[in-house]
Amino acid sequence: MAEIICVIGNKGGTGKTTLSHMLSQGLGLLGHRAACVLTDTSREPLSPAGRRYITADARTREALTKVVDKLRSLEGWLGVIDGGGNRTEMDRKLYAMSDIVLLPFRESHEDIRTVVRDLEMFPRAYAVPTQWPTNAWQREAVDRSVAQLMGAYRHRILNPVLALSGTKLLLQKQIPEHLPTAVANACRALARQVLDVMDIEHAETTTAADDEDEPQLSGRLSPADMPLRLQANRRTH
Repeated sequence: MAEIICVIGNKGGTGKTTLSHMLSQGLGLLGHRAACVLTDTSREPLSPAGRRYITADARTREALTKVVDKLRSLEGWLGVIDGGGNRTEMDRKLYAMSDIVLLPFRESHEDIRTVVRDLEMFPRAYAVPTQWPTNAWQREAVDRSVAQLMGAYRHRILNPVLALSGTKLLLQKQIPEHLPTAVANACRALARQVLDVMDIEHAETTTAADDEDEPQLSGRLSPADMPLRLQANRRTH
């Protein structure tokens, strides 16, 4: 039975879609079969070419139910649902169907206040600092703010996902044949964290140096064809 990971949050602009695709790519790089599920009606499905995961279009409630039901019937898969922003009712629905919830937030005090409210609303959720500064001075300042404002939730805060301009490539209609090494490493690091929280074993199946030689697992699925296409793909772990 597939595990469902939902990326939600009551504020827009925190990087939910980027995080969803990074996590899905990282899971694929670690040898897991993953599907990134689109629910945000303001976005269009992305081309599957070159990705280490499949994608599914679930922008209606009916489609979402079908996609999740079909994923649940498949052994060993991980479904990553991009919840979009500013949709409290949808967040509650996704929380109810998930095994783990991720709440991305950026370094602003507004984001921190919002994610604290979401952590209180969703007890099974973990906060994920995203687009985190790489400059040492800036990093020290924002880490201090998080410690002061979110100290009570420190056991539910994952390690930051650093700001990398290359992560935008994952949101292009069609991604490049080979992603930058730094992006691949960031995707792996995020996936490892989430797998550890979920107590799911993981093993390195590729390194940055051999990414170019490994076959890609990709495909975009509609709710109607998901079971057939999923079962036809080669297991990678």
